[in-house]
Amino acid sequence: MADAGARITVALVDDQPLFRAGLRMLIESQEDMELCGEAGDGEPAVAMAIERSPDVMLMDLRMPMMDGVEATRRIVRHAAAAGTEKPKIIALTTFNRDQAVVQAVQAGASGYLLKSAEPEFLLAAIRTVHSGYSVIAPGSVHSLFAHAARNALASGPDLSVLDVLSVRERDVFLLAAKGLSNGEMAGSLFVSEATIKTHLRSVLDKLQLRTRLQLVAFAHERRLLGN
Repeated sequence: MADAGARITVALVDDQPLFRAGLRMLIESQEDMELCGEAGDGEPAVAMAIERSPDVMLMDLRMPMMDGVEATRRIVRHAAAAGTEKPKIIALTTFNRDQAVVQAVQAGASGYLLKSAEPEFLLAAIRTVHSGYSVIAPGSVHSLFAHAARNALASGPDLSVLDVLSVRERDVFLLAAKGLSNGEMAGSLFVSEATIKTHLRSVLDKLQLRTRLQLVAFAHERRLLGN
């Protein structure tokens, strides 16, 4: 919000008042953060995102009326239609292999955390996504997406989706999908990090993806990384 200065405005979305109260106390204890709203379900969360434009939203995935996946999808869709900056959304889940996490990432979430995360980790995650990066719960993100892919109906790799990419862009796509950093990709392909960033942005644009986390989900969903 414009009058918040350098402080990060945070909105909470969870159907459990006690859990929201704990998060509220945590956020309000931080000098660089400001709570700008709360909601107990997805529909008021969408309205809050539109009216208050928080920097970051902590979004519960399991809510009784409209779940966090649908709320995330609507928030992202509205921001795209209005040409405005969407909030950075962190999905909150109880389970590390929750299929809804994959759906939330595909809908536009900037990452996910377990509800049992340490307070310091959650605060660091808020600052991280606010800076433009993705966050994931401790553990292997590849394990999560691979698990989701095994439960999908697809029977084999769908390589045709990469036809829009150049040969070098395919190389960058596969390395990024395996979790390599820009520096590691640059070393592997013998190019500069600036070149990697250019190729990666082109890959995301051509595949209509928003984040590297979505790229990882995309690769696993289409069996593009082998087993």
